Amino acid sequence: MKKKYYVIGLMSGTSVDGVDLAYCSFEYKNKWSSDILYSKTVSYPDDMQERLKNCVDLPSVELLQLDHELGKWFGKQISRFISKENLTPLLIASHGHTVFHQPKRGFTYQIGNLYEIYHQVKIPVAGDFRSLDVTLGGQGAPLVPIGDSQLFSDYDFCLNLGGFSNISFDKNGKRLAFDICAVNSVLNYLAEKKGLPFDRNGETGANGRFIEALFLKLNELDYYQLKGPKSLGIEWVNEKVIPLLNNSNVKVEDQLHTYYRHIAYQIRLAIDDFIRTGSSKNMLITGGGAFNEFLISNIKNQMEDKASCVIPSEKMISYKEALIFAFLGLLRWMNKTNTLKSVTGAKYDSSGGVIVNNLIIKQNNKDFSHQRHKLKY
Repeated sequence: MKKKYYVIGLMSGTSVDGVDLAYCSFEYKNKWSSDILYSKTVSYPDDMQERLKNCVDLPSVELLQLDHELGKWFGKQISRFISKENLTPLLIASHGHTVFHQPKRGFTYQIGNLYEIYHQVKIPVAGDFRSLDVTLGGQGAPLVPIGDSQLFSDYDFCLNLGGFSNISFDKNGKRLAFDICAVNSVLNYLAEKKGLPFDRNGETGANGRFIEALFLKLNELDYYQLKGPKSLGIEWVNEKVIPLLNNSNVKVEDQLHTYYRHIAYQIRLAIDDFIRTGSSKNMLITGGGAFNEFLISNIKNQMEDKASCVIPSEKMISYKEALIFAFLGLLRWMNKTNTLKSVTGAKYDSSGGVIVNNLIIKQNNKDFSHQRHKLKY
């Protein structure tokens, strides 16, 4: 019987509502299987949330300070999670919180300092999964597709609706994936104009009107004309999408309604070229946007007979990304490929990420040390 591996995955998205923690098990028997055993979302303290929302504009010293504060805070939440549920993880795998993502300029940057996390939990910590791929000429994103292909192969398409929408699928035996458009990063921005943290179930957008002129302008954005591999960052939202919405001179409700329609339309376009007429496909939908009834109804309307939309359990909707980053961390620990050149456009497949390990910390005259194990399957 093959060994099970237990890993905690952390995910902090651009919606900045909190950090997702998932204690996951993985087992390999001819193919990988997984399960989310325990999960929890911890909201950010108000002050930290505000700084994270504006971290792209912070002076360098303040950004570095936030990196360490966030890592320490992550570590404390993990320690409490482990203690409360009596968990025994092999590894912690942290996506971090993305500040900059500009692969065309050769860099990507996530905060949530790995050494601070390690100092709190005394368990090996994997992170910084994107940088190696960017160094190899890739987009450094999306990273989830290898988890989609290995853990969710029963689905033709895997669609995630988070701060951005991204999709993953196989074509001629090769995994393809790319970011489609901004989702919650824009919807939340517009909802906040109405004094709401987010548009619950799409109720505000559903009460708005469709503005065709704005819809057409959104669809003309240059990113949509690019072929994959391609990825998006919050910089693109701030530079391209927000000004277009702010200059539209229409009510916020109408902007929201139109943007919902835009999201669904772009998702349909993203899969149009990969579906044969008359073929039957299924699409797994996860991420926070899967809870938004108005968004899902728009996507279903656009899909028509192209693909059936599968909405999984609430746990899987909320924690699939944390699960997959736990998987990425495990693959990195095992020196197995966790980043695909077919997805990112890099020169090579790679095993991306840094593991903070083999450190000795003296505390109360005791040594806390960890030796890396060579794992095979």
